[in-house]
Amino acid sequence: MATEAKRPKVADGSELSPLQNFLQWCDRVSLVLNSKVCVSKEGTVAEYGMLAKEDIEEGEVLFTIPRSALLHQGTTKVSALLEKERSCLESSSGWVPLLLALLYEYTSSQSHWKPYLSLWTDFKTLDHPMFWSKEERDRLLRGTGIPEAVDTDLANIQREYTDVVLPFITKHSDLWNPDTHTLELYTQLVAFVMAYSFQEPQEEEGDEEDEEEEEKVPNPPMMVPMADMLNHVSNHNANLEFTPDSLKMVCVRPIHKGEEVFNTYGQMANWQLLHMYGFTEPHQNNSNDTADIPITNLYQVATQGIQSDLDRQLMEEQWEMLCQMMQEKATFVFGKQACLTDTELHTVLKVLCMSKEEFSEFKENEGWEEDEEEDEKVSLAFSNEGLPGLKGSWKRLIHEAACLTLRSYGDGEGEGVDRDQVLIVDKAALAGLNSRQQNALQVRYGQKSILYRVMELTKS
Repeated sequence: MATEAKRPKVADGSELSPLQNFLQWCDRVSLVLNSKVCVSKEGTVAEYGMLAKEDIEEGEVLFTIPRSALLHQGTTKVSALLEKERSCLESSSGWVPLLLALLYEYTSSQSHWKPYLSLWTDFKTLDHPMFWSKEERDRLLRGTGIPEAVDTDLANIQREYTDVVLPFITKHSDLWNPDTHTLELYTQLVAFVMAYSFQEPQEEEGDEEDEEEEEKVPNPPMMVPMADMLNHVSNHNANLEFTPDSLKMVCVRPIHKGEEVFNTYGQMANWQLLHMYGFTEPHQNNSNDTADIPITNLYQVATQGIQSDLDRQLMEEQWEMLCQMMQEKATFVFGKQACLTDTELHTVLKVLCMSKEEFSEFKENEGWEEDEEEDEKVSLAFSNEGLPGLKGSWKRLIHEAACLTLRSYGDGEGEGVDRDQVLIVDKAALAGLNSRQQNALQVRYGQKSILYRVMELTKS
């Protein structure tokens, strides 16, 4: 059995810290770090981060990572086997080859990436809701959509491990061991990939048709040492650029000495940040925050008050057609400035509010023709500026559906008291919450703030 690799020592005989060991490894693999920045555990918003040691101008390269230093299914020591067995490693996630590479490299004392992977000794810093108890998820995140997403994730992870990964590692017991490479470790590595991996954007080919563009399979995820140590804010100051030979983190606006360098993980609402990365931004700072109104809530309020059987039958026919046009689990997404699914919401409101004659004509014509000018009008109509000017019947449906959605959080809104609203302004009470409670609060109240605004803009 291989002995545990000893940690290098510095001149005075003391052992290098995991961070020092990683930075030495960066030098060995020709990862070039700008002298104006440093990696630190102090003064950053998470366990690790990057700080500016001097003022940095827009356009400066903060670090350059050669592609040979990236960790993915093509660079791992077991890459030849993964490529040979590629057909039996297919799964809905598309992540199995990378995860098998990580299972191998993370537990190999001789791994080329050991100094990088040693930064995460036991993954306890990962605090995705998938690691919370089900009771805690359901209690703290009720109404946010996260508990349902996590239940789906955990079921998919278990199925993928049991059906694809376990038979493969059992077959190749010289490289993997089911007693070491367990479902628990596999789940932790899924969270690691969710939180720290990068996907290279597809190359744009202007001559291709839009339909062909949609059919392109996304590039598989990969681990990018150093880049994954930068934390996220929506108002970021650095961005990762991809070139044929390397990846470069480039400053996108001036950074002052002492400030943290922030990358962006994309336009992420707080529920997405917590679900995929295990943290949130303060809800008022996250310009990408959203709230969902399920289509079923809109239908529920539309059916309230129907008196005659004929009207009920018409509504059921309209609903049946809408379910054919879009998924029954569809939701309408509202951002801080507008409805982000305005076309879909416009369609549903238009159909649900049709008279019998209008609906018959709609069915005969098989819908309506697409009109770009109309699309622009729809976008304006469902912005914060446009919502108050909608038809009264449409405003009523949106208002009552938002109200019904608020009740799904189950925290007193129906009684005229929002405990989250009280808590978020009480700094002493807020400071007394643990990190899970604080993150859950930012998700809940961020979503509810958007719903309150929608209700205010659509009140009669």
